Amino acid sequence: MEHHHDIPRAVIALGGNALGNTPEEQKIKVRQAVKPLIEVIKAGNEIIISHGNGPQVGMINLAFEEASKANDKVVAFDLPECTAMSQGYIGYHLQNALQAEIFEQKKPWYVASVVTQIEVDKNDSAFENPSKPIGSFYSKEEAEAMMAADPSLVMKEDAKRGYRRIVPSPRPIRIIEKESIESMLDHKFIVVTCGGGGIPVVRQDDGSYIGVPAVIDKDYASGLLAEAVFADYFFILTAVDRVSLNYGTPEQVDLEKMTVAEAERYAAEGHFSRGSMLPKVQAAVNFVKGGKHRKALIASLDKAPLALKGESGTLIYNG
Repeated sequence: MEHHHDIPRAVIALGGNALGNTPEEQKIKVRQAVKPLIEVIKAGNEIIISHGNGPQVGMINLAFEEASKANDKVVAFDLPECTAMSQGYIGYHLQNALQAEIFEQKKPWYVASVVTQIEVDKNDSAFENPSKPIGSFYSKEEAEAMMAADPSLVMKEDAKRGYRRIVPSPRPIRIIEKESIESMLDHKFIVVTCGGGGIPVVRQDDGSYIGVPAVIDKDYASGLLAEAVFADYFFILTAVDRVSLNYGTPEQVDLEKMTVAEAERYAAEGHFSRGSMLPKVQAAVNFVKGGKHRKALIASLDKAPLALKGESGTLIYNG
């Protein structure tokens, strides 16, 4: 479906790893990151920013988990709350850096972060087979004791380094704060939203929503966001400049562009790794298929302005 707004709209998805591993490192990285984002606005687009939170939500989860083991004054926080906290402080860093850049450029723009809940289906098959490891490593004995104490916990051995909690990764179906986001976009706001894949919530029989311990794939959540705000462009900014075939081998080929059909064929041939590039390509393809003029770009953060001009990144389009 196409939607007519006067200014082209771009959803920009930032990877959690692009934000650094500590709050101090993040502040420095974010200050650099916002420069190319502001260039995208100066090129005449509205922007909506989403971001990952892998390292950050891991730290928050771990801090509460470890502290609650050591000190009974500290309560363990579950994932919905940890995701909300990560949205808060990453949003604060992005707002702060964007405001500094806007001030420097003397532009009349505003910035706001939205703590975002995303509806998932309580009957999603992901709840039957949790797949995403989070939090700290435990010994087999500790893991068994934890599962005995809380039957809803699933602990599995991860990478031979010990046992970790495994949580479901359901598909996002609806952004609860969509109207707030749209209203801000209509009033010249740069909006930061859907951080870390959003806080997963399920609908109750009475129509209210309740948070669930799960992790939504941030690329799918960002794609849903691009869909919801009728974006024209969907940028997925990551650690590599372009999508490649035969990645990491002597036969590696970097792609400047690919049609939806080509992207689907390469994915079926197994060119994109499940944990990193595949969900990005899938999210890009799903978005582009939704409207004939839509374009998606997978590029590195620092080369986003070049990608906009077609000089970097991989463009995905309807051929």
